[in-house]
Amino acid sequence: KPEMAPAKTGKKVAVVGSGPAGLACAQQLARAGHDVHVFEKFAKAGGLLRYGIPDFKMEKGVIDRRVAQMEAEGVTFHYGAHVGNGGTDPRKLVEEYDAVALTGGAEASRDLLIPGRDLDGIHFAMDFLPQQNRRVGNEPLGATREILAEGKHVVVIGGGDTGSDCIGTSFRQGALSVTQLEIMPAPPDHENKGLTWPNWPLKMRTSSSQAEGATREYAVLTQKFSGTDGKVRKLHGVAVDDKFKPVAGTEFELDAELVLLAMGFVHPVHEGLLKTLGVELDPRGNVQANTADYQTSLSKVFSAGDMRRGQSLVVWAIREGRLCARSIDTFLMGSTGLPG
Repeated sequence: KPEMAPAKTGKKVAVVGSGPAGLACAQQLARAGHDVHVFEKFAKAGGLLRYGIPDFKMEKGVIDRRVAQMEAEGVTFHYGAHVGNGGTDPRKLVEEYDAVALTGGAEASRDLLIPGRDLDGIHFAMDFLPQQNRRVGNEPLGATREILAEGKHVVVIGGGDTGSDCIGTSFRQGALSVTQLEIMPAPPDHENKGLTWPNWPLKMRTSSSQAEGATREYAVLTQKFSGTDGKVRKLHGVAVDDKFKPVAGTEFELDAELVLLAMGFVHPVHEGLLKTLGVELDPRGNVQANTADYQTSLSKVFSAGDMRRGQSLVVWAIREGRLCARSIDTFLMGSTGLPG
């Protein structure tokens, strides 16, 4: 059920980005009585919850339900509003609102700059996954060129969650085969508890998508792509040693008609929003803001989630969004009753 604010404060807050950090931040601020406006460049709210995580892992009704609850609590959503990229001018938001929260995520994908990268059929995971989510959600793709795995030998480069999502999606689209390449060595079947506790244990894990039939290759490096008529056909790789140096005589080729780069994200996109505002960045290229107050180098502007901390987990984004809302509420009102 919606939790209505007992009284309105008369303060307006803009939240840029409606992923888990933005949603968490906006909801808390609305419950504190502020007039909250969320600006989202896509057609629907949710960020990577909606456009990154496949429906077979997380059905989108849970986001729709939360958005409906937030709208009932007074949050206004602005869709198709790409702040800083030909849409709303972020400087205008800073002028018109009492505070602005930057919760846009870390969307700059790590690239693989090797020979043949420009061949047709080599794509970032985040060019591939959102398309399928939009199809399933009956959202028109418009002029977007379709990327489909059907009838193709697919190679996924990167061994994390995004790589697994690419595998499961490729199988559902009817891929002939899926091979996943990982530069790290294969982890042991069982963790060394004495060595790792209390840290996350290093051991072989198989995601539900990997269990659907992907071939997994560890300790390998992709050296180049080759193809015909401008289309990728082969991936050329080599085994690497424990220093990630190629091992002579271990070169191999793989059939590859669709290559998906799932090697993580380096930092938020700098063009547009961040450059226009001129917020300071940290050495890793994320927005500079500490966890004491989540305030950027600009007095009314705050940042939380992956845009501030770099690529991370949904739970961290929600946590930061909630704490950022506390800081904004304190900034606006002098104190806060929001939970931590």
